[in-house]
Amino acid sequence: MAVVFAIRDVAAKEGRCAVKVADVKDFWNGQKEIRILDPNITACREKRDLMAQYRETGALLDFTQGLDIRCLNDADIDDINHMRLRTLHFAWDNPKDDLEGRFRNFAQGFRRKSNIGMVYCLTNYNSTMEENLYRIYTLRDLGYDPYVMIYNKPDAPIEIKDLQRWCNNKIVFKSCPRFEDYIPTRDK
Repeated sequence: MAVVFAIRDVAAKEGRCAVKVADVKDFWNGQKEIRILDPNITACREKRDLMAQYRETGALLDFTQGLDIRCLNDADIDDINHMRLRTLHFAWDNPKDDLEGRFRNFAQGFRRKSNIGMVYCLTNYNSTMEENLYRIYTLRDLGYDPYVMIYNKPDAPIEIKDLQRWCNNKIVFKSCPRFEDYIPTRDK
């Protein structure tokens, strides 16, 4: 398996621009799987070139740091549709960001119509329970797998911890489609 550090993007240290630092041929020697560790290939000016190079390998691709839904366009979706992929990962951390249209566009253009990818949803940080549920329900209804992340979990309200337990336990999540109907184990 090839492990890739093709893009650097650490906003606090390097700014917000991702930079291509290598071509795929510089690290790939025919391995059947490529684990891509760059934090945001979608924010790279050279992403068209990199995406084409990844497509051409025919290898199983794992974008371990996720893809930024805000930066994906139709050409990216077309490239992604021609790749062999592990589970895709996205994030919808800020409920003030209206990303429903972006997630809907990707879902409509992506070749898989179920289990499109996992989406991390940050809770307990500038979000209300209504905003948390809106993101979770919207993502689920579009075919994504929402995954609740709790900011400052030790001090989080029990309702947020229950939300995480309900959403992240996929057996419970699928058998009880509404959080409002979920009864935590301690309450049974």
